[in-house]
Amino acid sequence: MTGPVRILHLHSSFSLGGKEARAVRLMNAFGKAARHVIVSGVPDATDARAAIGRHVDYEIAQNPPPLTGRPSVARYEAIARFMRRFDLVLTYNWGAIDGVMAKRVFPKDMPPVIHHEDGFNADEATRLNPMRNMYRRMALGAAHALVVPSLRLESIARRQWKQPGERLHRIANGVPVAAYAKRPRANAIPGFVKGKRPVIGTLAGLREVKDLPLMVRAVGGIPQDCDLVIVGEGPERQRIVDQAEAMFIDDRVHMPGFLPEPHRYMGLFDIFTLSSKSEQQPISVMEAMAAGLPVVAPRVGDIADMVSDENRALLPHDRHEVKLRDAMWRLVQDAGLRQAVGEANRRRAAQAFDEADMIASYRKLYEGALGRAHVLGASA
Repeated sequence: MTGPVRILHLHSSFSLGGKEARAVRLMNAFGKAARHVIVSGVPDATDARAAIGRHVDYEIAQNPPPLTGRPSVARYEAIARFMRRFDLVLTYNWGAIDGVMAKRVFPKDMPPVIHHEDGFNADEATRLNPMRNMYRRMALGAAHALVVPSLRLESIARRQWKQPGERLHRIANGVPVAAYAKRPRANAIPGFVKGKRPVIGTLAGLREVKDLPLMVRAVGGIPQDCDLVIVGEGPERQRIVDQAEAMFIDDRVHMPGFLPEPHRYMGLFDIFTLSSKSEQQPISVMEAMAAGLPVVAPRVGDIADMVSDENRALLPHDRHEVKLRDAMWRLVQDAGLRQAVGEANRRRAAQAFDEADMIASYRKLYEGALGRAHVLGASA
């Protein structure tokens, strides 16, 4: 193999969320050792490209074969033809599982395929779809590896998708912890200036599964004025705006849209919160911990295992706006508690979620699939 490694990324969408942020971090880490082609199952959802470093050679594929649709041998064949142009294919979540199925149906001369599962949308937040489970089991037999970030997903992959241990890899997400130590500029969030009110913040795609209207109701119920900053973009924006107006707090809810490089502004928050119906091992929680913030979130996915012991008592057992409100209200009233829990989270992030460990694990897995060591740059 000469020249940069040719990597194809098949994404369900490429709007910046947890899986996209991680994929971009890896692209940036591999640098000039790889050349990337990115397919988004939602053609207009490509704003994660803003976080890709200028040193990275990449393109967004134009008119690729469709990743979604009814099962079709012709469509699988078209996807397989496209995939054969690359040295390695990386597929992400349910919306790109047909890339794996294409290899199962047309395996000849196909590159290794590594599938990544990071969680579920609202339609599988409480119960996995039996037909999708069957399809996953069929497709994933053709994958070189399946990667999951969380303990819960590892259990699902073993029990319901019947993935053997040699194919299944759990790699914890990671963030550049040291970058979050620097205090951000006061104007780091466009259109928002931090005043005397406590700031509750979140980073999330504005999607139904994140249930951000519930967060707005919880903050609106706090008996003290607070600012709520929601960083992200997506189809639920108007529902969130409508909920803020209904709670008469629209002047205190700030929605700057997508912002790259969270380390540049995360420290402007006093409290980080989530209201999701489903999570696995959210990168945004790691980023908040690295910034020294207390976290208030429902106990979904691995969140209770991620945060410090000091923070765990602030995670409601029920995903209910009153429980979230009460946990946030406790922190709003007590600056000392915010600082103590935030510092414990910072220490925990440095110990468990440093980006260098994550990058080294992915580099080893991808190079193993390629059958070549050190082709994606030197390990840290």
